[in-house]
Formats: sequence, structure tokens, C-alpha cells
Amino acid sequence: MAKIKAGLLSLRDLFATAWWIFLIAGIGFVVAYQFVEPAPPRHVVMTSGGESGAYHHFAKRYAAILARAGITLEVRTSEGSLHNLERLKSGEAQIGFVQGGVIQPPPDLGLDEEPDNFGLVSLGSMFYEPVWVFYRGPTISRLADLRGKRIAIGQEGSGVRQLAQRLLTDNEVDFARNTVAISGLDAAEELQQGRIDAAFVIAAEHAPVVQVLLRSPGVKLMNFSQSFAYERRYPFLTRLTMPKGVADLVRDLPPEDTRVLAPTASLVVSEDLHPALQNLLLQAARQVHGKPGFFQTANEFPAYMDGMLPLSSEAERFFKAGPPFLQRYLPFWMAVLVDRLIVLLVPVIALLIPLLRVAPALYSWRVRSKVFRCYGELKFLEDDLKNHYDPARLAEYRQRLDALDEEAVGLHVPLGFTDLVYTLREHVNLVRNILDKKELSA
Repeated sequence: MAKIKAGLLSLRDLFATAWWIFLIAGIGFVVAYQFVEPAPPRHVVMTSGGESGAYHHFAKRYAAILARAGITLEVRTSEGSLHNLERLKSGEAQIGFVQGGVIQPPPDLGLDEEPDNFGLVSLGSMFYEPVWVFYRGPTISRLADLRGKRIAIGQEGSGVRQLAQRLLTDNEVDFARNTVAISGLDAAEELQQGRIDAAFVIAAEHAPVVQVLLRSPGVKLMNFSQSFAYERRYPFLTRLTMPKGVADLVRDLPPEDTRVLAPTASLVVSEDLHPALQNLLLQAARQVHGKPGFFQTANEFPAYMDGMLPLSSEAERFFKAGPPFLQRYLPFWMAVLVDRLIVLLVPVIALLIPLLRVAPALYSWRVRSKVFRCYGELKFLEDDLKNHYDPARLAEYRQRLDALDEEAVGLHVPLGFTDLVYTLREHVNLVRNILDKKELSA
């Protein structure tokens, strides 16, 4: 019980001495907490594309990777890039694929103006989306040669339709009279049957519609003779070459090196999407899109190739240095927790270090000051005895010494400082001896 009482006494003295340190640390904790990112949400929505399209296929692969980190990625089908963009703008989804060229470049702005990014940022380009123009009839190599022909340009809301409209209009093709809104395998069938003359397709090289049309008798793949011009006029387009025979070595498809154009598909997110989730998405993108293909080399993607939206600061750091240090070696949620604790505790610890160096001295001074007050009274009494001794005041002297001794006995000090109390009592006895000698000599 005595030990417990002594321990409580020490704590009381400690708090009485260092309460202001706890107060400053508490204020520092509250201030630091304002800069701590909240924990990432466990459920996010991604808008993809049609169920049979590449966007939806890739989104499902993302969902499987994020599920291993405890994140539920809800994948919603859509009509295409334009529909995805509308969902992202309205907040119905936080993540989505958007085809290059869908967002028009802003007009020239003044020095003090910034382009409107709709509250969205890019995590970079994820893969090429080749523009395949299949046609029937005599060989053509320019879009201007499609004037007067019936052309399939995709469904409303799709990125291929918007791009086809832009390219055909610039080639003075009557878009309203010459185009039909069909896409995919339906467009392939119409072209095979001769009911249309050409079809715009934006799909990966392994997509069924591309493979079907490459092998369809009477159907040809347009070789863009003006590919350099398109690349210069439309910054979101890249000139690619499909090598002879790469699609089918036995049938030698395509029969010659063929130049095609390709925008890239960008992974677009809300600018307020949690940074940890942005990094997780980029790691998933590297797994999904980093392999070589007909048109890309290994680890070519993800990369920032389309400037239709500003690059996320997290993506910029990722492209320079890779995943965050903690996420390389710790499970996702543990890395997030440690990262938040570092942001919270480092400034508080930096504040506490100098304060805690001062605290022991203050604590010692507070405890010793109780004893030093008694020493001050004892010193006055000793001086009085030596310089102004009055035998008539003997009782007063003894009373003052007894009071000092009782005060010393009643001092509440931690066990580590009890030697000061005993030393004080010894010194009280020394002064009492001086008094006794004065009494005898009188």
C-alpha cells in the first residue's frame, strides 16, 4: 500500500509539473490530425463499357486485383467513353476508361486562367486502341475516298463514333448522310454481306470483330497513307504499324505492313479519389497492361501519353519512383495504417522531444523546491542564533525547530527524493545542537 501511495504521489507531482507539456502535445496532435488523410473507402465504382468490350474485360481484372487488397470495385457497364465521362463528371462513378480525343482541348486561355478539368485527373494511358477501318471494293488509303459510301461508325455515346465523326468531317465526308449507327459484330456482318461499304472499329487486335474482319473474304483493312499527317494534326493519335503476317502467319494476315492510327485509353479518376487507391490502381494497371502486344513493348504502359486531362500527382510520383515504399513491403491496409500514423505521430514526436528534455529538470526542481523552502527557514533561524541570540527567546527557538522538523516529516516527496528529507532533518538537528550549546554557555 505504501508503494502504491508513493507511486500515485510521483504521478501527481509529474502531472502538476508537466501538465503544460501534455497540453502542447494534445494541441500538436489535433493540428497534425488535420493533415492525416482519412482511411480509403472499401467500395468504389468503375464505369467500363459494353460487356463484350475490352474496357469491361480490363475492369473485371482490376476488380480481382483490388479484391485481394480488401477493396470492392463495382464495375458498371456503359455505352462507351462518352457515357463513362458523363458518369465521372456527375459523381456516379469514381473510376473509368476514357478514349483519347473524347475530351476536346481547351481554347487558348489567359495567363491567369486554368483549363476546366471537370474535377477529374488522369492516371495515364493504359493501352492503345487501334482505329481499324475495314472496307469493301477497290483499294483505298485515305478517308476522303469514303465519300458517298455507307459507313458504320458505332453507337451513340461511344468513343469510336465521336472519333469517326471528327475524322470524316475533316475529310469532307457527309457524316449525316453516309453513316449508320451500328458497331461490333453487327457491323462486321453488315460489311460481310455488302450492305455497308466500310466500318470504323476501335478494339484490341485480339477482339473477335477484328479477327473476323481480317479473315473475311472481300474485306480489306485500310492502310493509312497519311498517318504522319494525322499524328501531327491530332496529338491524341499515335501512328502504329501492324507487321505483315502478325495476325496469322499461315494465311499471311495482314498481307502487307499496314499503318493504323490509335488513340490511347486513359484511366480517369475523380481528383478527390484517395491517394492510396490511386496507387493501388496504378499497380493493378502495371500488372494488367504491362505485357507486350502487337503494338506495344513490355512495360510501355501505363504512361502519360494523352494530355486531355492533367496527370494525377500520385501518378506522376508513381511513374518516377514506382509504388510507395510501404506498399512495396506491407499489405495494403497495413501500409495505409502505418502511413497515416507516420503523418500523425512524427510532428507530435518532433514537438515532444525538446519538451521532454526539459521535463525532468522541471520535475526535479518542483520536488526539491518543497525541501528548499524549509532550508530557507532553517538558514534564517541559524543566522538568528549566531548573530542575535536572546536567552529570553529560547522557547521560541525550540518551537521553530520543532515546527521545521514536523514539516520535514510531513513533506510528501517521491521515494527517489526521500534522501533530501532525511538530510534536512539532520540539518535541523545540527541547528538544535547549536541552540543547546548556546543555552549551556549562557
